[in-house]
Amino acid sequence: MNTRWYVWRFIRYRPLVWLCSTYSIIMAGYLVPLVPGLLLREFFNGLTGDAPARFDVRTLSALMVAAGLAQIVHNLGCAIFENGTILLNGVLVQRNVFERILELPAARAVPQSPGEAVSRFRDDTAVVGKFVAWMADPIGQLLLTLIAVAILIQVSPFLTIAVFLPVVLVLGLVEIGTGRIQRYRRAQQEAIGGVTDLLGEIFGAVNAVKVAGAEDRVVDHLRVRNEVRRKATLAEVLLTQLLNSVTNNTTHLGTGLVLLLAGQSMKAAGGVDVGGALPSARTFSVGDFALFISYLGHFAQFAGLVSELSRQYKQQAPSYTRLIELLRGGDPRRLVEHHPLHLRRAAPERPFPTKTTADRLARLDVRGLTYHYPDRAIGRRGIQNVDLSLERGTLTVITGRIGSGKTTLLRVLLGLLTKDAGEIRWNGLLVGDPATFFVPPRAAHVPQVPRVFSESLRDNILLGLPEAAVDLPGALRLAVFEDDVRAMETGLETRIGPRGVRLSGGQVQRAAAARMFVRDAELLVVDDLSSALDVDTERLMWERVAALPNVTFVAVSHRRLALRRAHQVIVLEDGHIDASGPLEQVLAQSEEMRRIWEQPS
Repeated sequence: MNTRWYVWRFIRYRPLVWLCSTYSIIMAGYLVPLVPGLLLREFFNGLTGDAPARFDVRTLSALMVAAGLAQIVHNLGCAIFENGTILLNGVLVQRNVFERILELPAARAVPQSPGEAVSRFRDDTAVVGKFVAWMADPIGQLLLTLIAVAILIQVSPFLTIAVFLPVVLVLGLVEIGTGRIQRYRRAQQEAIGGVTDLLGEIFGAVNAVKVAGAEDRVVDHLRVRNEVRRKATLAEVLLTQLLNSVTNNTTHLGTGLVLLLAGQSMKAAGGVDVGGALPSARTFSVGDFALFISYLGHFAQFAGLVSELSRQYKQQAPSYTRLIELLRGGDPRRLVEHHPLHLRRAAPERPFPTKTTADRLARLDVRGLTYHYPDRAIGRRGIQNVDLSLERGTLTVITGRIGSGKTTLLRVLLGLLTKDAGEIRWNGLLVGDPATFFVPPRAAHVPQVPRVFSESLRDNILLGLPEAAVDLPGALRLAVFEDDVRAMETGLETRIGPRGVRLSGGQVQRAAAARMFVRDAELLVVDDLSSALDVDTERLMWERVAALPNVTFVAVSHRRLALRRAHQVIVLEDGHIDASGPLEQVLAQSEEMRRIWEQPS
């Protein structure tokens, strides 16, 4: 897909809005501004008597007022429709990219970091959205130039060519400079993304930085990154402003040429023959001079606009490339796929997932499940040929030492990592896409490090579920969280702050557990849920979980309370199953299990 294809798809998304934007831009920016120059010519001709005037002063004044009102009306149209076009196009790209990110397995959601992704969402969508609206400018500028040249050439062909020639020369300089601007722009985008990424990491790791006493070193590193950004931005802005300065000074150059070539007309009472011996020469009046001076600004604008459009067009390719990278292998055409955006009214309510007979889990079978991390240098081996079966209503505990593959196994099972081999069957039926299958009401999950948001506790648990349709008090009880909530001054309305800073580690885990329980899923999967819980809270939680009827539970844990309650214990060692079965059996069979059991929990 090239830039022209994407632009055409954008135009077809809301063609009426784009047409209104194009009409308003052409009229307000290019055609209406031609009228005052013609009226000035008539005014000065009537004032000096150099040429016959076709309108009296009152008529000219009325026409000038009408032109001003037309300018105001069309400027208002520009403000509405041009900004609307930019907004629609930018939001459409953001919507499509975000949808794709939510579909992807967690490990591949963004190519580099959330901070870099935010930079692309903010900057690159603005670049591609604005360019589509600007497509009206070359049309309007071309019409303006043709009409202006046609008018001026009737006054003096020689002088018209003389004042237009510098514009052509400037365009040549602009074309030479825009290639370098494109390189500078790409470097600037990468540098800004690096700074945004680092700031996000610093804000998310303030405690770690303070504990390590590394504040000064972190600030120094940020200063180095910011200096790279400053230099890249300075290079891009400096060259852009230099080219803009050259194009803007075309007006002064043209004015000087007019003064040199037609200066004698300012002294002659009846005008002077500008063309000299040229047969087509004619008398040059003060009104003609005013017309030329009025249109010189439009010629300079033509040079500047071509410069800007050329620069922006060359910026499109790197911006589209950066946005397509966020699709992570998805069809590039999806970037501009047409969808309703619901910007002016509330989006339709999404249906609440209700459990059906087909969602009921009787048995889950996993055979040959394999996953290898792409980068072996970081020390993660993955899992190899894992077989397991889960019966309805049972608790399976997966245990093993650090790095044995416990978390990886859960993430591959749920589709958060894409398996390399193996199959998963739900009630004997093959699961083709685990990432979209293992969602409520079939499955719910608490990760090793739960993610919470800077919202109320209620919103963090429900995450959009209608409270009337779920058992929120029951979920709080299962998570052993009801007493904590009652002790909070505003209860469930308590805002927990960024990353849940107003909660303890155990409260964050129990909030995440309540989020899982409230979804009433058939399969509950938790990764080291009780690691931040005291013994009494952990015991009470397992007692309440064990009392749940017909809920299948998979937990990563090394705690004895969980292992004793397990119907099945699976011991992982270096990514493969070392032993599985009841606790007594694996303790008898597996030396690895005996090492884990003997460790204090």
